[in-house]
Amino acid sequence: MKTKLFIKSLNCCKIFILSVALISISITASYAQTPLRLGVAGLNHNHVYNILNKYRDGKADIVGIAEPNKALWAKFGKIFHIPDSLFFTDLKTMVLKKKPDAVLGYNAAANHVDIVEVCAPLGIPVMVEKPLAATLVQAVRIRELAEKYHVKVLTNFETTWYPSNWDIYNTVNTGSIGPIRRMVAHDGHQGPKEIGCSEEFLAWLTDPVLNGAGALNDFGCYGADLMTWMMHGERPIAVTAIARHYKPDVYPKVEDDATVIVEYHGATGEIEGSWNWPFSIKDFEVFGATGYLHALDTSHIVSRMRENIKGAKNVEPLAAPINDPIVYLTAVLHHQIPGTDDLSSLKYNIIVMEILDAAKRSINEGRRIVL
Repeated sequence: MKTKLFIKSLNCCKIFILSVALISISITASYAQTPLRLGVAGLNHNHVYNILNKYRDGKADIVGIAEPNKALWAKFGKIFHIPDSLFFTDLKTMVLKKKPDAVLGYNAAANHVDIVEVCAPLGIPVMVEKPLAATLVQAVRIRELAEKYHVKVLTNFETTWYPSNWDIYNTVNTGSIGPIRRMVAHDGHQGPKEIGCSEEFLAWLTDPVLNGAGALNDFGCYGADLMTWMMHGERPIAVTAIARHYKPDVYPKVEDDATVIVEYHGATGEIEGSWNWPFSIKDFEVFGATGYLHALDTSHIVSRMRENIKGAKNVEPLAAPINDPIVYLTAVLHHQIPGTDDLSSLKYNIIVMEILDAAKRSINEGRRIVL
């Protein structure tokens, strides 16, 4: 009798394992879809190397590139073996002729709104590189267009795809460190010129109109985005900020260091964005009422609880569709995930722009800005 029960139990176990395997295969298959036909708007953002590398490796289907600077056609065409037939000087001409499923923005932050002005009336979704826009006024116009024409407008942050940030988010949501009391984000590097950014990238990144600010917009947006996500879309009650100009000879038009205090009803966030770090950094700290979590980089986390219990771990890579911007975009456009309340969503990135706008006003006026 015991032998029969054991065999029955073993068979049930096999069935369970097989079921789990089939579910896993099904989940994986659901994101293995026909690649999106992608249009690219702009080549003067160094993050464009990410998508062009995917194109060269056969992992992205780029059907058209709109870039007015023909010198960049030659540069990137040679590096990534892009045929001349893919290049256009005008975005509207490109999208009308090539009919992409979505357009990716790799131009100046101030020109993101121009992409949406062209694409939204044609029903074409857009994903731009962070931040959403150079100014809050531009961001609000983007929202108006997205709502009027019912198109998705998403923002791509490198830190969105960090397993460490997702692990912290999930851990906090279990309640294991108590309510969030403080968040600290350090983002930046030695400076865009110092690390060798291209001249076409520097031309707009260090311009107060085309970028909307200097280090504040460039790196302050990362912390604002992570904090908005951690607070589940809660708008801050006030923002206070200071800016420093340590290298006016290198960056004469914009600040190269910014510190922003973001007040929530039950928590405080501190955003430190700078072009003056001694090394490249993108880390994130969350202090709860009973514990602490620190994402040191993409995959390493240290923790400490009230009882002085310390821990450290390496986080496993993320699974689709939150492991890659194009995989994520594909899932959103195929209605597998909403893309409405997350790090890339328009809803959260409008709040990011409100934080950056309030920080600029606080710097200019020397006071705390109540939202």
